[in-house]
This record gives sequence, C-alpha cells and structure tokens, in this order.
Amino acid sequence: MAAHGASGRLESILTDSSAPLAKRAWAAGTIELGLLTRLAAPAVVTYMINYLMSMSTQIFSGHLGNLELAAASLGNTGIQMFAYGLMLGMGSAVETLCGQAYGARKYEMLGTYLQRSAVLLCCTGIPLAVIYVFSEPILLFLGQSPEIARAASIFVYGLIPQIFAYAFNFPIQKFMQAQSIVLPSAYISTATLALHLLLSWVVVYKAGLGLLGASLVLSLSWWIIVAAQFGYIVMSPTCRHTWTGFTSQAFSGLTDFIKLSAASAVMLCLETWYFQVLVLIAGLLPNPELALDSLSVCMTIAGWVFMISVGFNAAASVRVSNELGAGNPKSAFFSVWVVTVLCGTITVILAIVILCLRNYISYLFTEGETVSNAVADLCPLLTITLILNGIQPVLSGVAVGCGWQQFVAYVNIGCYYIVGVPLGVVLGFVFKLGVKGIWGGMIGGTAMQTAILLWVTIRTDWNKEVEEAQKRLNKWEDKKEPLLTDVKKDDN
Repeated sequence: MAAHGASGRLESILTDSSAPLAKRAWAAGTIELGLLTRLAAPAVVTYMINYLMSMSTQIFSGHLGNLELAAASLGNTGIQMFAYGLMLGMGSAVETLCGQAYGARKYEMLGTYLQRSAVLLCCTGIPLAVIYVFSEPILLFLGQSPEIARAASIFVYGLIPQIFAYAFNFPIQKFMQAQSIVLPSAYISTATLALHLLLSWVVVYKAGLGLLGASLVLSLSWWIIVAAQFGYIVMSPTCRHTWTGFTSQAFSGLTDFIKLSAASAVMLCLETWYFQVLVLIAGLLPNPELALDSLSVCMTIAGWVFMISVGFNAAASVRVSNELGAGNPKSAFFSVWVVTVLCGTITVILAIVILCLRNYISYLFTEGETVSNAVADLCPLLTITLILNGIQPVLSGVAVGCGWQQFVAYVNIGCYYIVGVPLGVVLGFVFKLGVKGIWGGMIGGTAMQTAILLWVTIRTDWNKEVEEAQKRLNKWEDKKEPLLTDVKKDDN
C-alpha cells in the first residue's frame, strides 16, 4: 500500500505550479525513478530468469547436435511461442483491470479477476494441447523438412504440461504486479532456475532422455513457479485485502471478460506470432538448418535483452494503470516518459556490447565456425532490433495500462503482417538476401509499429484516460454479485 502514498506525493508535486519547474521535475523524477526501480528491477529479473530457463533448455538441446538445436528452436519458437503469446495476451486483461482497480483502492475486485482469468485460460489450454499433439503434421504442412519436424514434435510433446502452467502463471503474475509485489516472483524464479539447470543436466545427459527430457523438465519448472507464487498469495499478509479465497464469481461475467481478454490476446499474439512466422519462413530457405541455427541464436539473444524491456513493460503498465485508477493524469503522463527514456538508454548500451562480441556469442549455443560466421553477419540487424525493442514494449505496456488493446491489435496487423512479413519474403527470396532479408522485413514492421505507438502516446489526453478508467471500473463493479453477508443484511 506504500505505493499509494508515493503516487499521491508525485501528483501533488506535478500539480504545484508555485514551485520552479526544474525543482518540480527533479523531485518528481526522484519519486518516479524510485517507484519504477522497485517495480522494474525485480520484474526484469523474473522475466529474464524465466526466459533463461527456455534459453538453457535450448542450449542443452543444442549441445546434442545441430539437428537438435534446430528442432528445439523450431519447437520452442515456432510452436511453443504460439501458446505463450496467446496465454500471456489473454492474461494482460488482468493487468489492465487489476492495475486500475488497485489504483482506485477497490481491492476486493483483484481476486475475482485473477480467478476469472485462470478459468478462461485453462479452457483455452485444451485446444492448444491438441495442436501440440499434432505438431509434426502441422510443421510438415507448413513446409518444414521431415527430419526437423519429427525432432521438433518430440520436443513439443514434453511442453504440453507447460500450457496449463501458463494458464495459472500469467493471471497470478499480473495480480501480484498490479499491487507492486514483484520481489517474491524474482526470488522464486531464481531458485527454480538453479533447480532447472541441475535437473536438465541429469535428465538430458545422464538419463539420456534427449529432447523429450529437456522439454519435460522445462514444463516441471514452470509448475514449480506457479505453486510457489500461489502459495505466497494465500499465506502472505500482503495480499489479505486482495485475495479473500475462491469465489463462484470467477464463473460469472465471463462474456465481457472474454471480450477484453480476446482483445489483449490478439494484440500480443500478433506480435509474438510475428517472430514465429519469421522462423517458419526461414525454414523454407535453401539451407534451412544453418538459417534456423543462426536465426535461433540471434533471436534467443534478442529475447534475452527483450526480457529487460518486458520488465519495464510491466512497470509501465502497473504505473499507468495505478495512476489512472487513482485519478492522477499528470503522474501517468510523467511515468510514461521516464520509463521510456530509461529503458531505451539501457537497451542501447546492451546493443553496443553485443555488437562488439558478435564473433563469439554463438559458441554459447553450439560449436562450429559456420554458425558463428552466420551469426556475426546477422548481428548488425540484431543491434537495430534491440534498440527498437527498448522502446516498443514500453509503449505496449502503456497501451495495456490504458486499455488500448483493440487499437494496438489493428496497428500490429498493419505493421507486422501487411508490411513486415511480405517485405521479409520479398527481401529474403526475391532479392536473394536469405535470412538477412527476412530479418530486415521484421525490422521494417517493428519500426513502423513503434513510430505509430509513439505518436499516439504523445497525443494522448490523460484526463480523458482517467475518465475512461473510472467508467471501466464502474462497469465491472456493477456486474459484481452481492456477497452472502450483504444479502442477509438486506433481508433483515
């Protein structure tokens, strides 16, 4: 609850016109950086470690051979990201609603949103599991080589339990983040990563279970994270006002909740599936194994750095949604620009470091000078992607905090699928640029999306956004069923 006090001080400073502008900016910046640091730093650690679990699984698979690396890359990025994007996107509805409800001090609504989202995501997980089962014929239908498709399907079978771990993890994670509870998740993820590395080494190399063993360990690790986070929610006094136990309200009002969840899912899925489509297209190149190996190494590194941006994305979403729910338009505006500048600066520095190490980074994943040279050749494009990814995810976080998911979904369709993918195909196949051309198309789509979101954010009327947040909360509160105690009072 301490965040409410800091938020109030921030709004007071920003609205105090009697103080000099420089003094107000310094004081407000100090408070905002403190709030962002407490949110973003643990969130970055959490997302990065969760990503490192997938990355380490890919590394363990890659050291079994180049075929196994290509199979793990295709299964992880080409199939698993399908479920990840859908589940995380649908979970973003909780991010909007819980963030604004917490800012408005309507704490009892958060637990209902969490449970409602978990029910919806579990139902969504059933058809996803069917897709995983038929991954081999799907990959063959999409033109992948039989050898890679067969190996990738074995890897994907072990990821089926992970689908339902996602169904619980993302609502729980957004529920906690909305309350600025981020440190426990970081501790839990860190401990789980250590266990994951040990189990992966034993299962893959000592027990000899190969690709299937690697993916089964990854699924188990995600379930450990879910169990530990839920245990914290139930037992910690920090959540005593927002988690009051299971309720039948989780099964009511699902129609409207599905609409917001669907808009959130479409928004994020169009983005994550964009990278998935690029991997599938790369598999159609003349030398698919080398193309997939080099692309997977670069995209894994991009994903690792992207986790920093995702942490700031979460911080931006929480800060904006909390301030809008609390009725603080100036604080919401100020938070947007502080987090954007901060995240952009960090990713530029990391992009420069990775560019300097371009001749060595591939050896973390697999051996061979051929792959190393291909990765070094892609690194300039990787650097541009990292810089764009330092800004775009933060702006997407602002969109989630405001509830603009439907608008961003339309932007993503235009930028990614009308511009990015066709441009990549033309550059890669018509102009014979191969994987560099495919990646160049991706950069074109991402740059266009970033420019549009930046323009919309600059022109936002934050007072109007506060009004929209209040309308949204009142609408959802009106749908809330009366408590049993309230009914008894009315009867008396």
